[in-house]
Order: sequence, then structure tokens, then C-alpha cells
Amino acid sequence: MRKVILLLLLFHAASAVTHSLKYFYTASSGVPNFPEFVVVGLVDEVQIDHYDSNTRMVEPKQDWMTMITEVDPQYWERETENCKGQQQIFKVNLEIAKQRFNRTGGVHIVQWMVGCEWDDETAEVKGYNQWGYDGEDFIAFDLQTETWIAPKQQAVITKHKWDNNKAMIAQDKLYFTQICPEYLKKYVNYGRSVLLRTELPSVSLLQKTPSSPVSCHATGFYPDRAAMFWRKDGERLHEDVDLGEILPNHDGTFQMSVDLKLSSVPPEDWRRYDCMFQLSGVKDDLVTKLDEAVIRTNREKEKPTDMTVPIIAAVVVLALVLIAVIGVVIYKKKNAKRPPSPVNNAEVLEELNPGS
Repeated sequence: MRKVILLLLLFHAASAVTHSLKYFYTASSGVPNFPEFVVVGLVDEVQIDHYDSNTRMVEPKQDWMTMITEVDPQYWERETENCKGQQQIFKVNLEIAKQRFNRTGGVHIVQWMVGCEWDDETAEVKGYNQWGYDGEDFIAFDLQTETWIAPKQQAVITKHKWDNNKAMIAQDKLYFTQICPEYLKKYVNYGRSVLLRTELPSVSLLQKTPSSPVSCHATGFYPDRAAMFWRKDGERLHEDVDLGEILPNHDGTFQMSVDLKLSSVPPEDWRRYDCMFQLSGVKDDLVTKLDEAVIRTNREKEKPTDMTVPIIAAVVVLALVLIAVIGVVIYKKKNAKRPPSPVNNAEVLEELNPGS
């Protein structure tokens, strides 16, 4: 009984309704057939807008995002101008980053991830401001201590400069605790029919060969706050199982799987095993019995038609943008007023120059 209660408590904690607003700024050089500057905004991992140096225009990626012009008619024009300014700044920053790391030729990428999370049950707010260079963390802001963390020696000069800029830190705190969550709530309200919906998945048992593990595969569920596990006699198994990640499908839903090693299961005990899927916001769980008759294998001539082939366009979109690990550039804009594009400041070029 204690195990069951603990499991329920853990799942409840994991399924708390936490919404997120993230913006990814990416500047690159030496990457063929890819814009030198890209900005992508996400709400609850759903892309809401896009800007790149080829189109030079911020465009909504969800119909419901156009609702913002009802209260802010100049929203898209203003964000476009902001991103154009950021494009020039990031171009300079990338060159300065190369100098700091003594790297010139080849592919180089600078990236900034900024945003916030908001729990609509507890009202808890978290902010993040992370920079990366060439796939490695460069510098990040700790909202709790109101200081910058520099894992790279090349970022120490930036850390000292930004730690001593108390006005900028105060603006950051205001942005992460008030401005960003305020806009996040607006966006969630605009897209509530999409973002707050629940969709149950189709669940299949899959197996490559008779000696392979049996995979319990769920696809087509939303949101991504879900749990899935194998049970024996109603008790969750922690051994001889392998839980996969939750991954996005091309249609905005999600998929996940959990494998069970059959080598540990005697044939006579199959009836004692089942796979349970739980989705946040849905009362009833989905239970699939371990039954040889329903297992789909590669030996079948027919191609499965009741499962989503994991060709994940959403991952492709993010992969283009998230080429580098979250985080970097040698510059942080001083006057971040509102997402997605903080107001540009001519002083930033002085900030970036180590010799200034």
C-alpha cells in the first residue's frame, strides 16, 4: 500500500500543470543551407513564432497567436524590428566569441535561451537565461542568487561585468518574475483549446524478434505529462524494464515506450504482467495485458496501420534551431522589456569588447 501511495504522489508531482515560454536565438557561421540567424518561440514546447535572416520577418506559427493583435495591433511589426536589430548584434557577438576561444574557420554557433515557467496550481515562477557556444554551456543566470555562473574561463570576464551591473540584474528579475509569466499566461489563454486539451493514445505491444524485449508503445497522446510502466500482479516493475523518452510526433502529440525483458518472464507467468499508461488530467488509466496474440512483430507481412510512425517533424524543426546546447553569446541585452525580443541597446558592442 505504501508503494502505491508513493507512486501516486510521485506521478501527481510529475504531472503538475507547469507552462513554459522559451525563446531560442541562434547565430551561426559556416553552416551550409541554414540562415545565419534564427529566433524561435515556444509555449509548452509548441512553436508559436519564427524569424530568420532570410525572411527577415517574425511570423506566427499558430492561428491562435494572431489574437494578440486584437489588443496590440503593432505586435508583429515591433517584434520584426527587434529581431532585425538582434541579428546585427549576434553577428558581431559571434565574431567576438571566436576571438575569445581563438577559433576562426569552420562551423561556429552562438545561442541564447531565455524564458520562464509558471505553475498554474501553485503560482510558482521560474526563469532561465542561458548562453552557449559551439555546443557547450558558456554562462547562465541564477535567479535565486542573482548572480551569473561561468563554467568556461572565457566567460569569467563577462560574469564579473554582469554581476556588477545591479541595474541589469534588477531588470532581469523583473522580466523573469513578472513580465515573462504575464505574457505566458496570455499565450496559454489564447491557445487553451490546443494547449489545455487531453488526448489519449493508441497503445501497442511491439517486438522485433522472439528474443527481443516487448515494447509497450503509446502514441498520439497530449499533453506530454504522462507516465507509463510495466506491472506484475498490479505492482510496478523497476527491474528488467527500460523506459524511453517522451518524444513529439509530427502532429503535435507525443509518443513514448517502455521495454520489458522477456528473458525474465516465464511463459506461464505472462498473464500476470500488464502495461499501464497514465495521462495528466485523465482519470482512467489505460492497461494493456501482456498477450502473445496481440504483439506486433517484424515477422508480420502486413504493415502496422494503428501506430504513428515516429517521423517527428517537430524534432526536425527544433534540431535546426537547437544546433548548439542551450546557451551562449558574449552579450546580454541590458533592456529586456518583453518577450520575445528585448529592446536593442547601442551600448552592447562596448559590453562585448574585452578591451573596452
